[in-house]
Amino acid sequence: MARKSGSQLLAANVHDTLRQKILTLEIKPGSRLVEDDISESLGVGRTPVREALLRLQGEGFVSRGKGWVVAEIDPSEVPLIFESRLAIEGYATRLAAERRADEVVERLEALADQMDQFADLSRAELNRLDRRFHELIVEASGNSFFHEMHERTQYNYWNLRLPVLFTREQVEVSNAQHRDLIAAIAAQEADRAEALARGHISTTMTIVLDALSGF
Repeated sequence: MARKSGSQLLAANVHDTLRQKILTLEIKPGSRLVEDDISESLGVGRTPVREALLRLQGEGFVSRGKGWVVAEIDPSEVPLIFESRLAIEGYATRLAAERRADEVVERLEALADQMDQFADLSRAELNRLDRRFHELIVEASGNSFFHEMHERTQYNYWNLRLPVLFTREQVEVSNAQHRDLIAAIAAQEADRAEALARGHISTTMTIVLDALSGF
């Protein structure tokens, strides 16, 4: 395997830094990205910054017109986002069950315990716990490509420009589905785990699409 040059390594580091800032909303959709400002803040030249931005453009995170801009989410893309989640998370959950690890099951149970206390949590905190729950399952698949693709679908989902609020009953159903998922993974029931994951995501998709139809 060819060794990366210093310039390629710098560009990769810049890419990873910017990508993470976009994923975590430190840099929000619609924000302008100025090459000189990024170069100065990261202490690198403009070439690796430009290479990193071009890579982010290819991944759909930024666009370029009169300068670089973090891409905003088009609500019409929501069904496509959920289709991606169904494909990625469904199979990732199957693999997580097949490759079951006690530590993963324990961490999933701890997250489920926290989400059961949703009445005392802010919506932002509940979202964070839910996101981590699904991330952990994808990570447990052992497939790094799934993890990278899943990050993108989660970024898109939580950055919708329209408000989607879940009722108490909907949150309770979601939490119950989480428990079923944990049980299937713990029992290494791969078929059931995959089916439950797909059912869970389909339930969420219906809620989101119904909410967005009112806008």
